[in-house]
Amino acid sequence: MSDGAVSIETGVRFGFGENWTKFLSVINQRRMSMAEQSLKRMLNVEDLKGKTFVDVGCGSGLFSLTARRLGARVYSFDYDHKSVACAHELKRRYCPLDTEWNNSIGSVLDSAYLQSLGQFDVVYSWGVLHHTGAMWQAMENIQALVKPGGKLALAIYNDQGWKSGYWKWVKKAYNENPALSYIVIFIHMPYLIAARWAVRVLTCRRSVERGMSLWYDMIDWLGGHPFEVAKPEEVHAFYQTKGFVLSQFKTCGGKHGCNEFLFVKQALQ
Repeated sequence: MSDGAVSIETGVRFGFGENWTKFLSVINQRRMSMAEQSLKRMLNVEDLKGKTFVDVGCGSGLFSLTARRLGARVYSFDYDHKSVACAHELKRRYCPLDTEWNNSIGSVLDSAYLQSLGQFDVVYSWGVLHHTGAMWQAMENIQALVKPGGKLALAIYNDQGWKSGYWKWVKKAYNENPALSYIVIFIHMPYLIAARWAVRVLTCRRSVERGMSLWYDMIDWLGGHPFEVAKPEEVHAFYQTKGFVLSQFKTCGGKHGCNEFLFVKQALQ
């Protein structure tokens, strides 16, 4: 059994791959179209033709597939073998003979592994690094994957102070005790599903979603452990000292959820 599988079995780590496996059942053309629009907005592009793209912590593989559909040569990896299996399944469904999309098991905390991959025009890691258990080290490691002049697209959980502490306790309880996970879902479902659904409908935000699912997003949020957070200015300052320029930023409005960053790595002089 792999280290990742052991940590999931012992309640240290949430089974993201298992949740993504269930999410595959609801992926359709509409969700893929939404994911495509989301990626184009985040990267500020119309296509990725001629670009190389690495999906760090590929999860379901949906955004690896999206990048490939936009014309990029894609490499995706994840620590969770079930997530990698999801990416394999999407490739089997939609581009089985494609040699321009490869994926494997790997960790963003493994510097030697990252070095073996080379560098990419686009490094994409949405909602991943804060689940590694060593977020700042992961943020340090990932910069080596970006070509000079390349883009680094990140989404990192917003630091809400004591509220973030509460959510960390919830996530830990969810993973440590199977019985507690059902209680956690029952208590939080009215807020995380009903309230969010109402807001999305009333504000017409459905059109700008990432192709995700309210239900599987909720499970991911409640179970997502390890769990770390950062203030947006902390993330900005960190990469600024590494030679990155902030090109685009989308805030979650001070609430729980992710702040999105698009950095550009300064070219060598």
